[in-house]
Amino acid sequence: MCHMSACAILSYISIVFLNLVPLQHLKSRSQFLKVATLSIVFCASVVGGNVSLRYLPVSFNQAVGATTPFFTALFAYLMTLKREAWVTYGALVPVVAGVVIASGGEPGFHWFGFIMCISATAARAFKSVLQGILLSSEGEKLNSMNLMLYMSPIAVVALLPVTLVMEPDVISLTLTLAKQHQYMWILLLVNSVMAYSANLLNFLVTKHTSALTLQVLGNAKGAVAVVISILIFQNPVTVMGIGGYSITVLGVVAYGETKRRFR
Repeated sequence: MCHMSACAILSYISIVFLNLVPLQHLKSRSQFLKVATLSIVFCASVVGGNVSLRYLPVSFNQAVGATTPFFTALFAYLMTLKREAWVTYGALVPVVAGVVIASGGEPGFHWFGFIMCISATAARAFKSVLQGILLSSEGEKLNSMNLMLYMSPIAVVALLPVTLVMEPDVISLTLTLAKQHQYMWILLLVNSVMAYSANLLNFLVTKHTSALTLQVLGNAKGAVAVVISILIFQNPVTVMGIGGYSITVLGVVAYGETKRRFR
């Protein structure tokens, strides 16, 4: 919720006070409903992912999440009738399989957790396609910063009751941590600004490439995060993990090459 609040405030400052981009107004009820749907779906993906972690191992959760590119390709076809070349779909196989292999095949399984996890994965894919439509469709096109400006407040309103139910002591806990750690507010502010930057880049990548490319890069991000964690935190790594993420990186390279050749 802090991230979405920061997105709303920083977008408003960037547009109204800094004039980085012109302010765009929502032109129709249909456009507003699409933005509201985008916000609700985003919240559902976040809540579903967090709930699934209560019942499923992180590695299994990550393996299911790696199938997001497949859901994105499906929704892109159903919602926009956009079809990629078959060789491009083929390149998605190592992108997904690599993360699944790296996850190690945890034995822990819970049906409710699995349903929440797969629902969150599908919601992320649906959100990517919908934001692509809002960023590029003629007549209803919004630039990335204006879309963030309208989406974020709706997300805050939607997340507030969920936060109070799932984390009823969040305010007192935050104040306690602030007393114990003098730099907590600064760290929270920096974290929120980085979240704003990440969301803005998310929209820009979707606008200038595609929703499918965004999700493929999301899988590649997992491989990059593993390498950085090894270099900085000296985290232990398995041969299966190295092999799996190597397959993912090769899949991302193959995907980029097929997109270049068959655009």
